[in-house]
Formats: sequence, C-alpha cells, structure tokens
Amino acid sequence: MIVGDIKPIEEIVASISGYEKILIVGCGSCVSVCLSGGDREAQMLSQELKRKVHYENAPPAVAVDNILRQCELDLIKAYHEIPAGTDAVLSLACGAGVQTMAEALDPLPVLPALNTTFLGASFEPGIWQEMCKGCGNCLLTYTGGICPIARCSKSLLHGPCGGTNGRNCEVSPDIPCAWVQIIERLSRQNKLDLLSGIHESRDWRPGGAAGPRIRVRTGVGGSPGFS
Repeated sequence: MIVGDIKPIEEIVASISGYEKILIVGCGSCVSVCLSGGDREAQMLSQELKRKVHYENAPPAVAVDNILRQCELDLIKAYHEIPAGTDAVLSLACGAGVQTMAEALDPLPVLPALNTTFLGASFEPGIWQEMCKGCGNCLLTYTGGICPIARCSKSLLHGPCGGTNGRNCEVSPDIPCAWVQIIERLSRQNKLDLLSGIHESRDWRPGGAAGPRIRVRTGVGGSPGFS
C-alpha cells in the first residue's frame, strides 16, 4: 500500500495562494486506508482551509469531492465535470495520482496536498511500516519474505553489516536488523541454504535506473501457459 502524509498546512496554503476557487479531491484508494487522503480527510482539510487565520485577505472558496482512484485515467475521464470557475485542484492522492490528474485536467493546475512516503503495511492499528522499495527485481524468495532493500537501513544484499548491535541496527536501537530477522526466519524454515547460493550482480534497471518504468499488462497473453 502507498503511504502518504499530509503536507504542513502552511505549505498547502502557500500553494493555493492567488486562487479564488479550489476543488479538494480525495482519493478512495491507498491513502484513504492510511487515513491521509480519503473523503473524511478532504472534508477536514476543507474546514481548515476556510479559516481566515491562514490568510491576509479572504480565504478562497473551497469545494470537496472524491474519486475512487486518482491514478487511473479512465476513472478520471468518467468523473463528473469540474465545477465552473474552479481555479485549481488540490489533490489528496499519492504522487502518481497527482500526476495522472494533472494529465487529465491540463491546463487546470493540480496541486499536491500530500507527501508520498513509502510502500508499507500495517501491523497494528494506526501504524504503517515501510516494506517495499518497488525495486522491480524481488528477492523475497531467498530472504524469507523480508526485504533487505527496504528494511535494512543500508539496503545490504549479502548479510548484516559490522555495525549490527545484537538484534538491532546501528542507525537506531529501535530499528531491528533486517538481516538478523532474515536469518532467524530462514532458520525456522530450515532454509538457511538459500543464503549460500551465488547470484549474479544485481540489475538495478528494473528499479528505475533505466528511466521511468512502464508496465504493460501481463497475465493473459505473454505469460507462461497463455498464447
């Protein structure tokens, strides 16, 4: 799941400075799950942006709406017309959603209200942890389902560093060492032999080192067993 955090209110106010009519659009997908970009958050942001304390002059007129997923162009195209007179859209989506909205609504300005932070999961209510870098070349088969690229502070691929302090990372005693976790899990699975294999040097191109990534649908034609 993509996790995002709402920008400081001062930054949002500065970004909408000079606009008279703003449409805040929430996103009903990932960022609604982490409670930063759904309809409720859009309504709360609307109320905050109407407060005169943030402005030297009168605050802009603010309307609120919500889209199921702002990162899908066909959903945006099916979305009802932008209210007449809207000067700018304030998006509560991840960076992909903001850019897709900007493409669909060009030349209407689409401004981000969130900072996209990481791909994560929730292990307890209200807390999300980074789990994946979207590197395009998944190692989880060999590491017990624990990603060393995302969960090791140094993204080490061949075991723990010399700074490992017991079971914790040298960066902070609050961060567990990902490689200790990997070794312990593989040990419980009787799969430590997976760490003795020799792998080719990692190809970082699928992770973005060859430029912006594109995925063409697979799973029908082009996948094993299909023609």
